[in-house]
Amino acid sequence: MTRIDFYRYAGDKQRFACRLAAKAFDSASRVVVYAPDAKVLADFDRALWTFQATRFVPHCFADSPAAPETPVILAHSGEALPHHDVLLNLGDEWPPFFASFERLLEIVAADEVDKDRARGRYAFYKKRGYDIHVNDVEG
Repeated sequence: MTRIDFYRYAGDKQRFACRLAAKAFDSASRVVVYAPDAKVLADFDRALWTFQATRFVPHCFADSPAAPETPVILAHSGEALPHHDVLLNLGDEWPPFFASFERLLEIVAADEVDKDRARGRYAFYKKRGYDIHVNDVEG
């Protein structure tokens, strides 16, 4: 069953998502970053290029020919994904295909709107019996 980790109180959700993707890459995990909104994925793509000046996190979009060999995949759907290790959700709703992954990461910003959406996702997962861990973001 999929393990779900919520990271709450993220000051900058996108920057924290970059940190999580880099950490997964450092630990040899493969990550799919999901957002149904193309603009969110495009912004995240740019953020991965610039969030650290001295390193690069290899990433590409799911439809790229390089996707099977790339550790961080950006996807707007669950179609034709090259791996199912870690799913990082940047969408407002739960990803419909999350159960095919070993682990799901959810980031919760400090604002009330994002907290409310996260509570809905948490309740959805909890009601279905998933193993949920809540982590407070530091720094």
